[in-house]
Amino acid sequence: MERNAIIFDVDGTLWDSCQSVANAWNIVFDRYKELNGKTVTAEQAKSFMGKTSEEIFSTLLPDLEEQKMLSIMIECGKEEEIEIAKNGGKLFKNLEKTLQALSQKYDLYIVSNCQAGYIEAFFEYHKLGHYFKDYENSGRTGKPKGENIKLIIQRNHISKCFYVGDTQGDYNATKIAHIPFVYAKYGFGTIDTEVPFIESIEELTQKADSLFENINA
Repeated sequence: MERNAIIFDVDGTLWDSCQSVANAWNIVFDRYKELNGKTVTAEQAKSFMGKTSEEIFSTLLPDLEEQKMLSIMIECGKEEEIEIAKNGGKLFKNLEKTLQALSQKYDLYIVSNCQAGYIEAFFEYHKLGHYFKDYENSGRTGKPKGENIKLIIQRNHISKCFYVGDTQGDYNATKIAHIPFVYAKYGFGTIDTEVPFIESIEELTQKADSLFENINA
């Protein structure tokens, strides 16, 4: 019997890794004299969540020649994986309990704009990978989030699903993928359209059935 599916964003939806990300970037920035002691706070890192690595670092390091910027971006990504695999991030309240309950009724997936290796580091530290059937990211495919959502749907033969995310970019991606969007209101971003929302990740255990019923309507 085919099961309905829920596709999740990561940052601002499942966890807050901003401090670990900022720590990783600062380790790398410290290696480059031309960055003149540049540092990033967790709050600044939060403002970039949801964007692709190329979007983040072209904004963060606008004065660098492109090849140098890309080299530092790749280095920062590798350092993030090390930092996250070592120290993790802050899971949103009752995340594992929620995933456990949801996975008994629905197939769970992840699609993120992160670099390759980031989701794996999330799984490695918090031991949550077994709740998800599949995942995809822009770092691995080179495609934007909307196209990666389509990839997940196609290769897993998903007939009915919705996407849970916390930024306008997440919402825009679901329009490209032609699937419903649920706004994680507790996350990092805002949405300029009225959409179904949850105030905490745990609310999905109560609301998922009705959200799927609305897809039927």
